[in-house]
Amino acid sequence: MIIKTVAATLLAMATSSIFLLFSPTPKSFYHSLFISSSLSDNASISNHLYTLTRRPHVAGQEANAEAAAYVLSIFTSSSIKTHIAPYPVALTYPVSRSLTLTPSPQEPQSQINFNLQQEIYSGDPYADVAHEVLPTFHAFAKSGTVTAPVVYVNYGSLEDYEVLKQMGVNVSGSIVLARYGKIYRGSIVQTAYEAGAVGVLVYTDRKDYGGGGGEGKWFPDGKWLPPSGVQVGTVYNGLGDPTTPGWASSEEGERLSDDEVEKAGDVPLIPSLPVSAADGETILRAIGGQVANDDWQGSEDAPTYKVGPGPGIVHLSYTGKQVIGTIENVIGVIEGTEEPDRFVILGNHRDAWTFGAVDPNSGTAALLEIAQRLGKLQKRGWKPRRTIVLCNWDAEEYGLIGSTEWVEENRQMLASRAIAYLNVDSAVYGPGFWASATPQLDELLKQATQQVQDPDNSSQTIYQSWVGSSSSPTIDRLGSGESDFAAFVQHVGIPAADMAFGKGYPVYHSMYDDFIWMQKFGDPMFQRHVAVASLWGLVALWLADAEFLPFNYLSYALELQRYMKDLEDELPDKNINLAPLFKSIEELKKAAMKINSHREEIEQHKGWQFIGKNDHFKVRELNDRLMMAERAFTDQDGLLGRSWYKHLIYGPSKHDDYGSKSFPGIDEAIEKAKSLKTAESRKLVQHEVWRVARAVRHASQIINGELT
Repeated sequence: MIIKTVAATLLAMATSSIFLLFSPTPKSFYHSLFISSSLSDNASISNHLYTLTRRPHVAGQEANAEAAAYVLSIFTSSSIKTHIAPYPVALTYPVSRSLTLTPSPQEPQSQINFNLQQEIYSGDPYADVAHEVLPTFHAFAKSGTVTAPVVYVNYGSLEDYEVLKQMGVNVSGSIVLARYGKIYRGSIVQTAYEAGAVGVLVYTDRKDYGGGGGEGKWFPDGKWLPPSGVQVGTVYNGLGDPTTPGWASSEEGERLSDDEVEKAGDVPLIPSLPVSAADGETILRAIGGQVANDDWQGSEDAPTYKVGPGPGIVHLSYTGKQVIGTIENVIGVIEGTEEPDRFVILGNHRDAWTFGAVDPNSGTAALLEIAQRLGKLQKRGWKPRRTIVLCNWDAEEYGLIGSTEWVEENRQMLASRAIAYLNVDSAVYGPGFWASATPQLDELLKQATQQVQDPDNSSQTIYQSWVGSSSSPTIDRLGSGESDFAAFVQHVGIPAADMAFGKGYPVYHSMYDDFIWMQKFGDPMFQRHVAVASLWGLVALWLADAEFLPFNYLSYALELQRYMKDLEDELPDKNINLAPLFKSIEELKKAAMKINSHREEIEQHKGWQFIGKNDHFKVRELNDRLMMAERAFTDQDGLLGRSWYKHLIYGPSKHDDYGSKSFPGIDEAIEKAKSLKTAESRKLVQHEVWRVARAVRHASQIINGELT
């Protein structure tokens, strides 16, 4: 017996020695190499950004197809198998616009005609292509002509209209003037319509975008938006092609008519137009009535804002055209060697309203840097365990169209094979790192940021600057419709993350978002771009190469417990029973702790032993449970009245598509119950609580991996 034991031990040692002698280079070596200075290249990133932003490149136009060809060429030259995934989708462009103001009906000769032009500054290196910038407009705006007195509505939120109601101001039949800065522009238009407005003007207030009207200089002498600058953008309140809601667009496929699209409720039913700070102030000077509250006022040197209505009368005319245009997603694939049927997906969009140096091509440049680094790793022998997919989306600016169509077309495969989606929209707005994620990725982000140097302080990591003086960094959630993570998280239930440096910038969606602005104010040395590429790529490598998926659902359970405290405070009726949801979250917590322990047991059991088929199966099975748990938070019926949004934990606010809500279905039901104050509305709240409780319990069942 002793002889057999010794022999077995010697055999195990010999096998281990042979294994170590001939074992491949560890993945960790390649991961360290990926983020090393030897592979990173700020000059290359700068060149990518310069090339991508030489011309305005709106979705569906030639310049954007040229940008797609450039992305494809970089992917291909990096030894990445790449193809174009085209979709014929509804896009809109401006045909004509006019805006006039009659400050006083008694003096019609004082009429002011606005030229609606963003001014070219002296020495602008892009003056030769400035004519390619589309006239300022709102995508999917309703064509029409309206004349009405003006009412100032602050940021145009539901709360702002409540303030006006309390002041006795009726906006019905008026054109409203709102300022950008708090909620999504499509929500501004929709809320105005519901309040009875006949048209909407949205302007960029100097207080928010122009340096506050003080000593802040505007571009090109400073970072602030010039007085003639205009923030364009979409006012579509849905996601994906509005003519193919819920299914992918195709040349000969089903498509809704214009009337059907309007009846669906996601496109505006009144005309709107974005205007500059200068034009907005001119209109504000023509508004009388009560003085607006202090928090509705502008910068110190601005006129006193009043709410109206009138006496100023505005004549607004807008005509747009809708076409079925071809958009192009660029898809690069590095196939995994051990689990090719498991996908780690990285995504960024390419299309821009103008030059797009910040939004989105700082992210595109970082994506191209990742592609080139991965190409270099492959030449040195690295091969991913799982498949890595690099996606460069089109038509994001119109309503996340490119990514949504792709997700809808590949829904079933993604639902069964996607590990995670890692999004970067704009990589760099300025200094200061931030991140958003589904909670099981929190710890992974924290660990990755501890490996990458802070681009603004070489003596510390990104994590150290991110945490600052607090005990833990703030990680936002992904319930909004703000970027391309939406279809992955909210429609399919795929774990996701989003990251960038800085948050918001003054020249957003204007013609001044160009390479010069980035070079002077956003990231002069392009080190922030390098840092985003390093972090984004490192997270992808860990997800692609780790034997065990680095997911921690304990973070998810603890997050849900925190949401419950807020939910208790919001309830319209204390008779609503939250016990089912409390219980299911506790079950999720136990399941998360159990699978974490199970993972540790497998790792300890393996130790130095030879890895057998049974161990591989156990690892694969455990990883599948971790991968599929997020899917359980979705419900096939979706949110009430918004069935495309399937996720019951995270979704957009009904009144602000850029606002992220936890328990969105419960939140909407509570809002309705507080308004209606009926037994039926309170019953709906209870029903939504049960729906979420069932979803959380299903997630626990998947994590446990056992049938009932």
